[in-house]
Amino acid sequence: MDISDGHTPGPFGGSRAPAPVSQSSTGGGTSGIGGAHAAQGESRGPIHPRLLAMMMAARYYGLELDPNDFRLAAGEPAPTAAALSSWAQNTGMWSRALRLRWRHLFTVTGAGPVVLLFNDGTAGLLTGSNPETKIVFIRDPRAPEADPPVAVDELRLTEVWGGDAVLLRAERSQAEADPPFTLRWLVGVVLKQGKHLRDLLIASVAISFLTIFPPLLVMQVVDRVLTHHSYSTLFLISAILATAVFYETLLGYARRLIILVVGVRVDAQLNLQVFNRMIRLPLDYFERHPAGETMYRVSQINQVRQFITGKLMTTLLDMITLLVLLPFLFWLNATLAWIVLVCATAIMLIILAYLRPIRLIFAKVITAETLKNAALGETIFGIKTVKSLALEPQRKALWDEKVAEAGKWRFQMGKLSNWPQTLVTPIERFMWMGVILIGAYLALSDNTGYQVGSMFAFMMLSQRVSAPLVGMARLIEEWEEVAGSMGQAGEVLNRPLEVDAASGGLRPKFAGAVSFEDVTFTYAGTKLPALDRLSFSVPAGTMLGLVGRSGSGKSTVTRLLQGINREYSGFIKIDGSDLREINLRHLRTSFGVVLQENFLFRGSIRDNILSGRPGLTLEDAIRAARLAGAEEFIERMPNGYETYIEEGSPNLSGGQRQRLAIARALITDPRILILDEATSALDPESEALVNANLLRIARGRTMVIVSHRLSSLVNCDQIMVLERGKVMDVAPHATLLERCAIYRTLWNQQNRHMHNEGPGHAAPAPTLLQGD
Repeated sequence: MDISDGHTPGPFGGSRAPAPVSQSSTGGGTSGIGGAHAAQGESRGPIHPRLLAMMMAARYYGLELDPNDFRLAAGEPAPTAAALSSWAQNTGMWSRALRLRWRHLFTVTGAGPVVLLFNDGTAGLLTGSNPETKIVFIRDPRAPEADPPVAVDELRLTEVWGGDAVLLRAERSQAEADPPFTLRWLVGVVLKQGKHLRDLLIASVAISFLTIFPPLLVMQVVDRVLTHHSYSTLFLISAILATAVFYETLLGYARRLIILVVGVRVDAQLNLQVFNRMIRLPLDYFERHPAGETMYRVSQINQVRQFITGKLMTTLLDMITLLVLLPFLFWLNATLAWIVLVCATAIMLIILAYLRPIRLIFAKVITAETLKNAALGETIFGIKTVKSLALEPQRKALWDEKVAEAGKWRFQMGKLSNWPQTLVTPIERFMWMGVILIGAYLALSDNTGYQVGSMFAFMMLSQRVSAPLVGMARLIEEWEEVAGSMGQAGEVLNRPLEVDAASGGLRPKFAGAVSFEDVTFTYAGTKLPALDRLSFSVPAGTMLGLVGRSGSGKSTVTRLLQGINREYSGFIKIDGSDLREINLRHLRTSFGVVLQENFLFRGSIRDNILSGRPGLTLEDAIRAARLAGAEEFIERMPNGYETYIEEGSPNLSGGQRQRLAIARALITDPRILILDEATSALDPESEALVNANLLRIARGRTMVIVSHRLSSLVNCDQIMVLERGKVMDVAPHATLLERCAIYRTLWNQQNRHMHNEGPGHAAPAPTLLQGD
């Protein structure tokens, strides 16, 4: 039976398509700079069978994987399971690379197709199974859709398949994938460690029963050994005691190790969830909140995690000991047992009485600490400005003020918390010393045979019982601080997220046509609209310049195009597709954006250029740098493209940073390129170099250029003049000079020196005013 389209033999007989000549594919979309779009829409070779299988599996969930987003690693003959899984995850799917056995195939086919990677470098789709007949159904991704899948038994499959597979799923729903960050959610994360928690429970119960043996043995020593001078009994008790201590030590080590494992696993999952949530917050949140404040609030989640996997878990495990030992205490002496319970209850009531006042002061502590960390973060991130303007005294005065405020409220909280500690201390001491004194009194006054050994056993066990009771009472006190920390983290992490890349949406192949239809947008906290019923359209491949006075809405147009702000009225369309319906990640990966101030990451120049597409090669980085005019200065660097860039890129000039940012934007060969004041930080030589390359950069793509320097826009196909969020005119440079007063005024202001040149217009020499 044949599962291929009939050219060369397939893994189960029949035939298959010829071997692919490249690992990427056709189809418009983005590609490496080397592939370019010179042959836009034409095939660059057959798609690899493993990529085809992944694409077919993704279509089952209504999602499209772009083969141009996948690059085969150097030295790899075929895509690996890990690389394919990463490719799917980067597109917004849930994916795992696994090694499966034959029996597993009957349990993984319920939710959708599974990609099986064959030994010869091809792949197939596991579409179903029949456990009764012990067969599975495999489809060749290159076979016609009308062809049925092939039924394969274990012997035939294991001849061509070594166990490598890729599972794919549509990303979970928003409610499941992004639950609110609450203490309940965090406890749920801990409870997912069910196997470890079960082992922890077993160890704790065993330790609790082993705890009973030493006091019982002491009781026997007092009542029997000392009374009857029995050495043999003493040796036997010593052996039993040593055995009990050995097993208690072993179980204690195991319990601490399990707690450590649970803590590390929860900590890893928590950090992944927190970062994933934070990085998907909308950009305007980070623009409105200081970085130091955000970092402080998010860091509070670690304090909550330490509480749950530390004190809370330990106290709850000690409560298991309490449940085991408390009945035994009542058996030994009910009077003393009631004393312990009453004292523990009194401690709990005292702490509960102070909870509300502590909660109110702790809220002020949190506010003061947040403002303190915001001031610290602002100083660190703005250290260049602080140093250049000699603002150290002012920043130090601000820091002193914030430290004093935080210290004041922490002192107030400490004073208040000192009262319950003061009131609890005598009760705690009475639980220990009072039990000894009352127990001794009962032993002396008991004429019915009260055993002294029982009192010793009770005193030993009462400490193991009172500690969890007191710990639980103190736990309630710490709860307020933990709840406050959780609230601080929730202030950041529970905010509405951007529409996630995994939330579906269209993934069209962009050509670059852009249209705004009656778009109105107003920033939060303002009344005047940044864009007022803005309408324009440009065909694909157009170089569009945006000019206007400050505040006219130029940068707002680019923000809306990137999906940064979506609370607008009207319609924004790219190639006829409504921007709100386009998958957000797909939208942004199809754009190239260069800002006025661009951030370069720590790492080499090559890594920074390739950060948009890490699978590309050095040759691709060189082509992008050459197109951006950065090649000449990179080659003069000590290590060329391997030159290391520190944080803040102190070893690069502003113009060099800007050209690297342009190269980084070009590496993905985007269909739409946005330059938002990208040349404003360039020196005249660098600006001339970039402007000379603009026509080459613009070839085959739509460009939107925002610039105050009109000289950099004269070669644009169209220039749109904005004024207070409205379109005043759209035309080429020469036409605007003739008919648009605003554009003509801006042009004359920037080129006044050209009109003043000549002998008749020489400026008068400066003179000093002379006094009489």
